[in-house]
Formats: sequence, structure tokens, C-alpha cells
Amino acid sequence: MGPTVAELSIDFGQITERIPRAIVDGVLEQTKTGSVRVRKLPAHLMVYFIIATGLMASPSSREVLRLLLRDVRDQFLNSKTIIASRAAICKARQRLGAEPIRELFEAVAKPIAKRTTEGAWFRRLRLVAIDGSSLHVQDTPENRKRYGKAHAAKGKTGPFPLIRFATLCEIGTHVLFAAGMGAWSIGEVTLAKQILNRLEPGMLCLADRLFYGFELWDQAVATGAQLLWRVKKDIKLPRLQTLADGSYLSEVRANSRAKVAVRARRIPVRVIEFTVSVGDKRKDYRLITTLLDPRKAPALELANLYAKRWGIETAFAELKTYLREHEVLLRSQLPDLVEQDFYGLLLAHFGVRSIMHEAAREQHISPTELSFVHAVRVVIRTLPELVSFSPLWWLPEDPSAASG
Repeated sequence: MGPTVAELSIDFGQITERIPRAIVDGVLEQTKTGSVRVRKLPAHLMVYFIIATGLMASPSSREVLRLLLRDVRDQFLNSKTIIASRAAICKARQRLGAEPIRELFEAVAKPIAKRTTEGAWFRRLRLVAIDGSSLHVQDTPENRKRYGKAHAAKGKTGPFPLIRFATLCEIGTHVLFAAGMGAWSIGEVTLAKQILNRLEPGMLCLADRLFYGFELWDQAVATGAQLLWRVKKDIKLPRLQTLADGSYLSEVRANSRAKVAVRARRIPVRVIEFTVSVGDKRKDYRLITTLLDPRKAPALELANLYAKRWGIETAFAELKTYLREHEVLLRSQLPDLVEQDFYGLLLAHFGVRSIMHEAAREQHISPTELSFVHAVRVVIRTLPELVSFSPLWWLPEDPSAASG
């Protein structure tokens, strides 16, 4: 077993460097959601509160706020008056809305691997992956209408509404640096189109066979990133030239339903086919890539590299199981606050993973060798340090005069 976070003596106050007050204030100003008057629950406090709820699924909203403001409350004799009611917290969240949390995630969540980060690179290309998943939300009329439920057997539906989301993940650090979410009825490919613009030259993007389609491939190629995607067996890939390593050059094109001008286009690809045997079972793989030169990217190396796509599945487990503490549902009963919950969860995950990356670099090990679960527990124990609140940030001279 690898070293734990505690053994590496991480200072979790560093997380404020990733989500600093200056960026929060900038996002609030940009989205016109900052507090105009003095409140007990000003907008910037609610931003950090939402990130804190992403770290802690089980405690009530009042308990999360109590933990967040523990050091502040200790400086006032009548500290009970500082903690707002559950209704006041809900109203403050509604005033804030989902947009600033989403914008904050887009502002701070970026690939963070350095050249020395183990497992993050393939020949100077940053390894990333795209994939999708889902999360259950509270079963309320509003959530059912906005997000919908999955179909079950015999014409029935699942017990809870679901959100579907797609993300881009930096493989070597498990950082999720782009995300799109929507109703259960929206497909992962549709959501992927919203985030592909976060790909850039110098990246190598891995994807499962669900994602291949000419339109999405064309959009991804246009970003300048390199691609290594699995494709289904029924995709026509003419063998134009067999290469020394067993791969072959081919081309992809749009299907017959596309416009004439689009059907005329061809995009060159290289095809790598191999079989994986586990016991008596054999599984065939078919990959296409924009890396056309086998000398720079041998077929065997790319075949082995594709297995790293599972790094994004581990990140999903961290997001859905470890941060959620096995809780089934996101906590909010209103659709806009569900979106707030979702991006707060992503910000919490990004903060923890960023600190784990720095700790791993200091010890010259891969960030994936550290215990994510242990890291989250340390963050929660040091939660007041996480956001470093001062009473002057949010309280008037007379705390009892603050508005709800």
C-alpha cells in the first residue's frame, strides 16, 4: 500500500491557492451575483459553503456551515446567532444560483501535471480522457421535470431522477478539468460536444467506442489535440497501407445521411487492432489514432496506453462514492441547486486532487499512489483552514445586525 496523505504531512491550507478569494470575487462580479448589502450569508461565503458541501455528503447544511465557520464563531459570545437557519441557507443558495459555481469551476479547473508527474505523459503529450456518467438527485416534482428518470424493466422508471454528465480528465492526476451536465435524456456524445473545446495541442485524448462518430471526431481533430479512440467493429476502415508494426493507414468519413459536402471529406487515421486474453476469455480491440507515424508512436505502446483510459473511471469513483460517502443522492430538491451541487462537487474534487499532486511531487511518486479517501478526511478535519475566514470578511460590527 502506498503512503497516506497524513504520512506526507500535507498542509491543506494550500487549497486556498487553487480557489482564492480574488477569483471568487471576480466570478461573482462577472455574473452579477455578489452581495450588494451586508448579509449573514454573503455570496462569497456561500461559494465556499457549496464547495464544503461537496466534501461532506452526510452532514446537514447547518452542520456544514457550523464546521466552516468554527473559528469565526469562537470569537463571539453569542455564537449561535451566527449560524443561519436551514431556510436562510436555501434562500442564500437561490440568490447565488448555479452560474457562478459553474463559472468558477471553468476558471480554476485546469490540467496540473508537471513534466515530472509520473503517468501523466506519452512522449511529451499530456494524457487526457473523455467519458460520461450519471448521478442520482432528490425525487421532487421539479427535479423529475428537469432531469427525468431512467427507464427500467416492464415500462417502469428508476426510483430517482438522474443527471447525466460528460467530463475531460487528466489521467496522471485524476483532475476533472471540463464538464457538461444535463437531463438524463441527453446523451453523453451531445454533452461531450460542449467540452471538446477544452482540448488543445500537446494533449493525447483517449475515448471509448461510445464516443466515435465522424462529427465528434472532426470536432476533436480541429482542436489540434492528438486522439486515440476505440471504435466499433461496424465502422468501415479501408486498409490503405500496412505499416511495419502491424497497424495500417486508413481514413474516416461521414455516413450517407450527412450533407454532400461533408460526405466528400476524408480524415486520415491509423488503425491498431489487437486481442486481450484474460483466462479463457478473449476481447478484440480496434483503435484509431491521429498519430500516423509508427516510429513516433509504435502500435504496441498505443495498445498498452489505451488501458490508461480507466483512470477516468477511478476519478468517477472518487467523485460519486468517496466524496459522496456512499450517499445515493445529491442533496438539493430544486434543479438549479442540483447544478450548483454538481459543480461544487467538482470543485471539491479538484481541490483535493491538486493538493495530492503537490504532495506526490515532493515525494517523487505518482499522485495515484496516494489515498484519496484519507485526503478527503484530512481536508474535512482542517476545513476552517481550507477557506481561512476572518470575521471581517462577512460580519458587520454588530453580528446581530446582519441580514439573513
